[in-house]
Amino acid sequence: MATRVVQWATGAIGKTTLRAILDSPDLELAGLYVYGERKAGRDAGDIARRPATGVVATRDIERILALDADVVIHAPRLRLDYGEHDEDICRLLRSGKNVITTAGHHYPEPGRRARFERACAEGGTTLFGVGISPGVIGERLALALSGVAVRLDRIEIDEVLDASAMPDPDFVFNVMGMGGDPAAVDLAGGTLPVLFGELYAETLRFMGDAMGVRYDRIEPDHHLETAAEDLTVAAGVIREGTVVATEWRWHGIVAGERFVTLAIIWTMDPARPRYAGRDHWTIHLYGKPEVVMTLNLVEPDEPGVRTTAAQYVTAGPVIRAIPLVLAAPPGILDFSVFGAWSR
Repeated sequence: MATRVVQWATGAIGKTTLRAILDSPDLELAGLYVYGERKAGRDAGDIARRPATGVVATRDIERILALDADVVIHAPRLRLDYGEHDEDICRLLRSGKNVITTAGHHYPEPGRRARFERACAEGGTTLFGVGISPGVIGERLALALSGVAVRLDRIEIDEVLDASAMPDPDFVFNVMGMGGDPAAVDLAGGTLPVLFGELYAETLRFMGDAMGVRYDRIEPDHHLETAAEDLTVAAGVIREGTVVATEWRWHGIVAGERFVTLAIIWTMDPARPRYAGRDHWTIHLYGKPEVVMTLNLVEPDEPGVRTTAAQYVTAGPVIRAIPLVLAAPPGILDFSVFGAWSR
């Protein structure tokens, strides 16, 4: 019997998971929730560039809650208030539907965790947050790699993403913070550093707990780059002197020293010497032995297909998680990593 799946949102990642649902013989699309008026009322197959399905997109949350479905793939855009999706997630969980989300929520801080666990208990359901980062790079790969260390002094993780091809102006200019006045960006308590700090603190806490490490604190260390001239990108124009790259960086401090460093670097100018030639992800372990792992995405060479490697690499863990979530007991699903270094 096929697993009945609701797709929630059809942005870049949501469309990719929607196609994966429609292409799988083991999954059945039960419902489709969209945010935009232009998509409401359209067949899911039309939105996904697939044959008609008979499932029509809706903006009515009550209709989604009333559906008979096993799991919701929740793939909305991040909001400037990280908790903005919390109530929707809790309502879905209370309605008896497991939720796999790409909008963080994989290792919430204790207060938020308690709220989700109450919803899971009420609905007999499971919540799992996953993607590539957060979700896999630090939580799976870096932790698994740490297991080779006899002595581990520190871990550094760098992500360098060429964001110039991202087409959505709202996401690029508002959520990512590109094209803004650097003097107006509060790197300590502004909306963007707070949003990303809450999101990526989950990765740092997950890694620390898995290794038996208690941080003294998580220390932000952010940096902006500005455009040397007007730069045309897919989403519009980055004006000279405005933000052309953001470097969000946090250090997990242990005994006064940096033990885990996580850097999320997004650039609209990948040819700039500061970024040119850098790998997409670099995981660097210092200790005995010293180890460096690099990962790079290769864009698909498929005529007529516009799905990017970044969309595939985020959607893949979501689809793989469906049977694991269905088999899990109610609550937030946490995965242990075999053989991680521990104190």
